Amino acid sequence: MLYRVFPLVPGAAPAEPGGPLHVPRERQGTGRHDHPESYGALYVSRVAESAIAERIQGFRGQTLTDGDLRLVDGTRYALASFNDEAIAQLVDLDDPAELARRQLRPSLVATRNRRVTREIALRIFNDGASGFAWWSTLESSWTNVTLFGERSIEHLILVREPEPLTVAHDALRAAAEAIGVGLIR
Repeated sequence: MLYRVFPLVPGAAPAEPGGPLHVPRERQGTGRHDHPESYGALYVSRVAESAIAERIQGFRGQTLTDGDLRLVDGTRYALASFNDEAIAQLVDLDDPAELARRQLRPSLVATRNRRVTREIALRIFNDGASGFAWWSTLESSWTNVTLFGERSIEHLILVREPEPLTVAHDALRAAAEAIGVGLIR
């Protein structure tokens, strides 16, 4: 399973803006693995809490309300769940043998230096992979996955309707506790 938090537009088709598979290339370029000239990066996680934590991490040491889970245009963040069994050629950057084969150090995979992480992602894309898995910098036991949209979204199957996020959502509560975000109902 893979999970993604995204701004839900009710009625949007899966790959359209507001849909769970939309890759907003026009807004990419500053993310950890972005390289919009070559591919669209779809950031997902193997753990629902990780996908949510990535979205709410800016609230660490603060409190989060339901209002913080809405965008200015009124859309609400939602959690999508995907079956990813049909994704082929996913590189595992948490595998020491894979790191050695690619001559990568763990510190390079996890660095906040976007120039370095984008270069790693581009090399993996140029190798023909559909994407790659790596550990979350928020909690190393959480596995995040960066998918190359053009090679992967047609192989993802939405398991159920996206779940709008509220501070009462169990996975959001667990993510908030794990990264030090307070919640106000």
